[in-house]
Amino acid sequence: MISKSYANLLDLANGNFPAMEEPRRKMISRTMTVPGVLTELDDDQARSVSSDAPSTVMADRLIVVANQLPIKATRKIDDNGESSWSFTWDENSLYKHIKDGLPDEMEVIYVGSLRADIDLNEQDDVSQILLERFKCVPAFLPPDVLDKYYHGFCKQHLWPLFHYRLPFSASHGGRFDRSLWEAYVAANKIFSQKVIEVINPDDDYVWIHDYHLMVLPSFLRRHFNRLRMGFFLHSPFPSSEIYRTLPVREEIIKSLLNADLLGFHTFDYARHFLSCCSRMLGLEYQSKRGYIGLEYYGRTIGIKIMPSGIHMGQMESILRQPEKQTRVHELQQQFQGKTILLGVDDLDTFKGVNLKVLAMEQMLKSHRSWIGRAILIQILNPARGKGRHVEEIEAEIRTSTERINQELGIPGSNYNPIILIDTPLSLTEKAAYYTISEAAIVTAIRDGMNLTPYEYIVCRQGISGSDSSNSPQKSMLVVSEFVGCSPSLSGAIRVNPWNVDATSEAMYEAISTSDLEKQMRHEKHYKYVSSHEVSYWSRSFFQDLERTCVEHFRRRCWGIGLSFGFRVVALDPMFRKLTSGAIVAAYEHAQNRAILLDYDGTVMPQSSIDKRPSHEVISIFKKLCNDPKNTVFVVSGRGREDLAKWFAPCEKLGIAAEHGYFIRWPGEKEWETCAQGMNFGWMQMAEPVMRLYTDATDGSYIERKESALVWHHQDADPGFGSAQAKEMLDHLESVLANEPVVVKSGQYIVEVKPQGVTKGLVAEKIFSSMFKKERRADFVLCVGDDRSDEDMFVMIGDAIKGGVILNVNNRSVFACTVGQKPSRAEYYLDDTVEVMNMIENLGDVSVSEDEEEESEEDDGSES
Repeated sequence: MISKSYANLLDLANGNFPAMEEPRRKMISRTMTVPGVLTELDDDQARSVSSDAPSTVMADRLIVVANQLPIKATRKIDDNGESSWSFTWDENSLYKHIKDGLPDEMEVIYVGSLRADIDLNEQDDVSQILLERFKCVPAFLPPDVLDKYYHGFCKQHLWPLFHYRLPFSASHGGRFDRSLWEAYVAANKIFSQKVIEVINPDDDYVWIHDYHLMVLPSFLRRHFNRLRMGFFLHSPFPSSEIYRTLPVREEIIKSLLNADLLGFHTFDYARHFLSCCSRMLGLEYQSKRGYIGLEYYGRTIGIKIMPSGIHMGQMESILRQPEKQTRVHELQQQFQGKTILLGVDDLDTFKGVNLKVLAMEQMLKSHRSWIGRAILIQILNPARGKGRHVEEIEAEIRTSTERINQELGIPGSNYNPIILIDTPLSLTEKAAYYTISEAAIVTAIRDGMNLTPYEYIVCRQGISGSDSSNSPQKSMLVVSEFVGCSPSLSGAIRVNPWNVDATSEAMYEAISTSDLEKQMRHEKHYKYVSSHEVSYWSRSFFQDLERTCVEHFRRRCWGIGLSFGFRVVALDPMFRKLTSGAIVAAYEHAQNRAILLDYDGTVMPQSSIDKRPSHEVISIFKKLCNDPKNTVFVVSGRGREDLAKWFAPCEKLGIAAEHGYFIRWPGEKEWETCAQGMNFGWMQMAEPVMRLYTDATDGSYIERKESALVWHHQDADPGFGSAQAKEMLDHLESVLANEPVVVKSGQYIVEVKPQGVTKGLVAEKIFSSMFKKERRADFVLCVGDDRSDEDMFVMIGDAIKGGVILNVNNRSVFACTVGQKPSRAEYYLDDTVEVMNMIENLGDVSVSEDEEEESEEDDGSES
């Protein structure tokens, strides 16, 4: 049965999941680190999205979730012909070594699938064995789901897309195959169920890995609002122009934002992700003390940039093995007198192997003295995917190799310039090839981390004093600039693999450079590789995850949204939503009320093209203004001419225009100016600067007010507009350094205005005026959405302390921001609709009070 709590998530995929309808099997009991018995978990039990399951374990644990467990599974047949499964750790798995960087007392649980086809009737026994012996929880995917999930959506859509190939499905005429997406969602749901079986949400951390499980955070966050969860992407993340072609782009990006920490190998990958968040969701990142964070519904999502490494202990143990030493001697004899260039790549369309082969050909043709001496040994690891593209690239590589060997080989001398090895090799065998190679060549056209250069560096370093084959501690690297490890290998020769001529010259430089130069580059690389191994990476990621989640249990959290639009709102305990009940009660008992409202983004939605208030808005304001107990002000950054014209029907409404430079008091016609006789000569200095940026930024424009200049860029390209705004801010501050003005940035604006003109001063004048007239405000409602409104919120707090405002029982002052975001206000409303509903309720209360008073007067006259 499909879990009820996930129903709306799966509805998004528009598919029925026959694979999910299989008979329910017994679930694994929840894992504990203390003795005890736990009842089985029922997938259909009601789990509220606004509450977390109670913890049963006091010690922290880490649950590592990946597509595949770090386990090797082999089937053995005994003397009686009966078969059984044998399991061992996969020492080559990166995930297996994550625990090396964690505290010794921390328990690590693994959740993932197996590289073996386990029969249905064996799955429970296998699960029990893996849990007891390896602390692994296997997720068994039905064959039809597995094929569509892994070979379908992962390998046909995500893998090509993340390597800059647009997501087309050949079997569907170039259209997006939605059934593959449905299988991807179904598989992620199965993984989530396995995590839920073993998790203690208040104590455990969850670390999810790679593009196979990018919607898993939404499944888990829907169950556990405060779950401490990280995600690390081991592949590239494409530029926003590429990523945005994916039909399910928002579902994936919003799901990733349900994690607390997102990890990437390089800043390029992180920058592309942040650009997608900006363009698709309007989220801007901030950097504080070296940490990058995204504010998302009150949660701060950390962005971690840290390349993974290799396991030094494993590599060094391999170098000590006698069979490795034996193989090194054999290879040295086989290639005696030859200079070896080595390539080790998966059989994949993105590894650029054929480009490497062509570059080798070009190098030999340009430097013919190396014919007969230089050999490229290309090891081809088995393909992880399947399909026409893999077959085509393999045929292309073989064709090129055969042609070059025929053309540049030396008959009778057993010399072929290119040797292809396409049989699976162990890491020990590869280490022997690394050891005898003068240079390693990586020419991927797009790749994630690619640890081949790291392994090569360690093998060339060798084990001190082990044998003479490891004595030359020198190496050279030719690395594609499109590979994740490239930025960390500053001594490598970086190349554009598409430029075959440049790559061939880099290969020549790698083998012809002096030994001293090779040794210096090698020492630099080895120092980095040995100090940034996998334990360093995992420790650094976990420490950042701890830091990012430190506020989790202090904040109030609840889930909102349907389907993959689900997200958790996390707010400070003192920051709460303004409810009608609380404000209406205070409103009814107050005698002197002050209501201060911003306009754009508060009364009028920012997205509206027509900014004039509707008849309904005017009617609501009239109700409030006609109540003699009320002092109502619109406090806006807009010009006085527009505001006076729009609110002409509201004669008793006070208006503060241009952030308070102009004030018109209720019932008056004349405007009061904040600073008389001010010199505006600075405008002649500021406007040319703004015009310069306007001409260079398509979609931007200048708004000239009587007291200020505002540069708007909401219609410009988000990234470029933001960058131009920052540059303009610095430029204007420099030009106007000696002028009596303030340069501020706001929501899609940069504004220059006179000093001492703020909304906070407007609020101070209003409350002081009421106090002097012996009408001290005992009810205050102040609502705004922008940074400029924060000045009012701060001033209100000061006025309460100074006794200018009477806060009855601490329940009659309501400073309220629009939208759930960090603010000096104690309350929030979600949008302008809620603001207007709230104000309308207050207007109705005023009307009711007037009717009651009229009724009482009528009763008195009749008597």
